[in-house]
Amino acid sequence: MMRSHMILAIFFLFMCSNLCCIAQNSPQDFVDVHNEAREVVGVGPLYWNHTLEAYAQNYANKRIKDCELEHSMGPFGENLAEGYGEMNGSDAVKFWLTEKPYYDYNSNSCVHDECLHYTQIIWSDSVHLGCAKSKCQNGWVFVICSYSPPGNVEGQRPY
Repeated sequence: MMRSHMILAIFFLFMCSNLCCIAQNSPQDFVDVHNEAREVVGVGPLYWNHTLEAYAQNYANKRIKDCELEHSMGPFGENLAEGYGEMNGSDAVKFWLTEKPYYDYNSNSCVHDECLHYTQIIWSDSVHLGCAKSKCQNGWVFVICSYSPPGNVEGQRPY
C-alpha cells in the first residue's frame, strides 16, 4: 500500500513539473511577464494577437537550421533570444528585461544600445504581442516576440 502511494506521489510530481514547464510557454505567460514590466512604468497592457503569433512562429521555424539571431526585417517590432536546454518563453522576456538599468529616461538613451529589447517591451504605442519559439538543429532554442505597432522609433520616448 505504501509503495503505491509513493509511485503515485512521484507520478504527480513528474506531471506537475512538466505542466510548469509547458505553462511557461503559453501565450498568457508571455503576456504576463511583459505586462508586469509595463505596469511598473505606467504603460497599458499588451494583448495577445494570433496574427503576430503566426508571424513569429513562421520566422522561428525558418531559424531552426542555424538559430541565428537575425531580425526578420518584417513590419513589426521584434525581440529575439536564444538559449540552450529547456529555455522557456518567459525566461527570454525576463532576460530582455535585464536591460532596464541601461535605459536613461531623462536623456532617452541607452548605454551602448543595450536597452532596445527593454524599451520595445515597455513601448506605450505597442498594444499587440505574438511570440513563438523553436528548437534548433544545433540544440539551442530560438525565441521571438513580435509587437504591433512597432516600438523603438528614433527620437521618441517609449512612454
